[in-house]
Amino acid sequence: MTEAFPQLGRRLRLGLVGGGPGSFIGPVHRAAALLDRRFELVAGVLSSDAEKSRAAAAALGIASYPSVAAMCAGEPQLDAIAVMTPNHYHFDACRTALQAGLHVVCDKPLTNSLEEARALAALGAVRSRVFCLTHAYSAYPMIRQARAMVAAGTLGELRAVQVEYLQAGMSQRVEDGPLTAKLRWKLDTAQSGPSLVLGDIGTHADQLLRFVSGRRIERLSADLGAVVPGRKVHDWGAFLLRMEGDVRGTLTVSQALAGAENVIVLRVFGERGHLEWTHARSNFLTFAPHGEPVRTLSRGGPGMLPPAARLVRIPAGHPEGLLEGFANLYRDAAEAMAAAALGVPADPAALDFPTAADGVAGLAFMAAAIASQVAGGAWTEVQP
Repeated sequence: MTEAFPQLGRRLRLGLVGGGPGSFIGPVHRAAALLDRRFELVAGVLSSDAEKSRAAAAALGIASYPSVAAMCAGEPQLDAIAVMTPNHYHFDACRTALQAGLHVVCDKPLTNSLEEARALAALGAVRSRVFCLTHAYSAYPMIRQARAMVAAGTLGELRAVQVEYLQAGMSQRVEDGPLTAKLRWKLDTAQSGPSLVLGDIGTHADQLLRFVSGRRIERLSADLGAVVPGRKVHDWGAFLLRMEGDVRGTLTVSQALAGAENVIVLRVFGERGHLEWTHARSNFLTFAPHGEPVRTLSRGGPGMLPPAARLVRIPAGHPEGLLEGFANLYRDAAEAMAAAALGVPADPAALDFPTAADGVAGLAFMAAAIASQVAGGAWTEVQP
């Protein structure tokens, strides 16, 4: 077996939590973890159904355990776990792993409450463990290009930012038909959290906005609810934002807009021009400098800045997307974990992945959004 880390003499050993039969995100996590040969999959708690979990583990050729605690105890050589369960399992799984001294890769949202998110961030800091939150869009090369251009002052002083994330998966009355396991937990706020749309995709939009602009949201005014009649969970959210430096912003998310095929659009406006990125053309970034011709920058093409160029995997003209974004996060998290095992500093270039702190910020955004909606859309502070 090829050694990913010659100094360690082995790959990192990864335990899986969730992502079993019927999961969309589980195969994405597993493929991403294996793509760069930094990890090997050794064990898992793949389902809350013990029989399904054992069968899924056998199919993957890994050991099966009934709980995260049992896996941590039974696999003393484990380096990290990857959590891809329904939201309400995140806190206990991550806490158990951190207490056992393991590193963590976790799907978003970090938890279902701000208090739990803060507790995990604090525990990870105390234990000095790597914690990677898989906001995979932030690991697309052209998102890193946009971030680097903003940081370099290409746009001058920022004036406004806009982000939208729109889906169609819940545009019909799914509640009236037979519920899949995925829909069953998503429609239960005890499992999916206080706001389905914000936990599912709103935290992605919030993280993209903050990641590229380099500014945190200070306060917001929310319109949060459901556009499908009779729905009890949130499928819509629209927000006016005030960010650091008096930058204006808007954020719109919905899972109930018919025909929307995972539409993500990000725009950043400065005094000298603006940038625009869309998920439909994720390998390109539009740069429109004021008074000059509009330019299209392509992934792997001329003008790529180092933070973006290091994530390019294949030549321009060959699309990269979600799987590669996930893999970029797993690769960089692995580099940080290996450095920790060796007791050496990690390469700073590999440390730009979302962490538990981003998870806390996402839950703070969600808490402020819900509070604003309860107050009739009143402007509400987002806790630092």
